[in-house]
Amino acid sequence: MVGEYVLKQHGIDPHKDLNLIQNIEFANIANAFASGTGDFVQLFEPTASIFEQEGKGYIVASFGTESGHLPYTTFMAKQSFIDENQDVIEKFTRALYKAQQWVQTHDAKEIATVIQPYFENTDIALIEKVVDRYKQQGSYATDPILDEKEWNHLQNVMKEANELPSYIDHSILVNTSFAEKAKK
Repeated sequence: MVGEYVLKQHGIDPHKDLNLIQNIEFANIANAFASGTGDFVQLFEPTASIFEQEGKGYIVASFGTESGHLPYTTFMAKQSFIDENQDVIEKFTRALYKAQQWVQTHDAKEIATVIQPYFENTDIALIEKVVDRYKQQGSYATDPILDEKEWNHLQNVMKEANELPSYIDHSILVNTSFAEKAKK
């Protein structure tokens, strides 16, 4: 959806101006591109940088930058779980905020060193490069609050992709009280 949104923002209709291939299983997209399927591909890191390093392609744009500020990862819980486990939600949110602040205050090299075990087959220098790029782009959230502007932008992207039957008010589905408490 974000890829289509960005293309439209640049005057490209993804369903009329190009042959958009959307029937490849997510896990196989990178290999399909590497084997010759398509001229462009949307990849996540570190795969995009690995492809560039191996000469399989070039990073030409960042949908994360081009799309504007969008909430990419959100955490959800049923209201009944929240009601019965407020302490768990508070602890989780505090830990998330602490991690976000840590990322903000540490350089790419230190972050790469800490997260490298989760990317065990990826060179530490490449991880550092990706982390630095994400930091420079402002890709990492600095707090756990999903504000109304971000919420509405996300819904606009979804609506434009014909994946959202109707808009939902921020106050109905988003509870920022735990995040606001964590920031204090």
